[in-house]
Amino acid sequence: MTSQDGGLHGRVLDHLGKAITGGEYPPGSVLRGDALAERFEVSRSVIREAIRVLEAMRLVSSRRRVGVTVRPIEEWNVYDPSVIAWRLAGADRPRQLRSLTVLRSAVEPIAAGLAARNCTPEECAALTEAALGMVATSHGRRLEAYLVHDVEFHRIVLTASRNEMFARLGDVVAAILTGRTRHQVMFEDPDPAAVTLHVQVAEAVRARDAARAEALTREITVGALHELDVLAP
Repeated sequence: MTSQDGGLHGRVLDHLGKAITGGEYPPGSVLRGDALAERFEVSRSVIREAIRVLEAMRLVSSRRRVGVTVRPIEEWNVYDPSVIAWRLAGADRPRQLRSLTVLRSAVEPIAAGLAARNCTPEECAALTEAALGMVATSHGRRLEAYLVHDVEFHRIVLTASRNEMFARLGDVVAAILTGRTRHQVMFEDPDPAAVTLHVQVAEAVRARDAARAEALTREITVGALHELDVLAP
């Protein structure tokens, strides 16, 4: 596939992903390759490649003599970062953000407690560095810079838990944090109390204080839910 084909494939995939997750093509809809190729003014091979990716995400299924059918939402791979991003780009953003933040509330406190028990010295140092990076970028409407350190912080916590299931949620949490930032579901500057809590979590992890790390991380996730009450009711 040429770079141009890759660009076309990405454009078609992004449009179809948003259209399906946004309800333009409700479950049970049948997508016709010829019609899609004509609509997007691309070749059938570009459409087939986009459909293969959507099948891997379980958004659609392909059957001979039936065509490509949109699956029910219960069958989607809702943990796929692209699916998360597409859903956050649609009208159902508040409900999706709340669902994902509740997931964080259930997982991240436990992961932080495990990280306090299991992290390496290098991970402790990296966690502290990410927290200090959050402090340094928490003023002056530098949300994109802040996002980089925020994502890194939570990835380290999940990885350092040494629970492979938690670690695999790193991309999910990154998609949540990115979606909040890109869709302006954030204050112009992060909540100073939340920033301080991240620093305190890093300190608790470094001190091997699992109970404190868990409790502080629970405060962070509860605060994130309260922010949604204000910004995305």
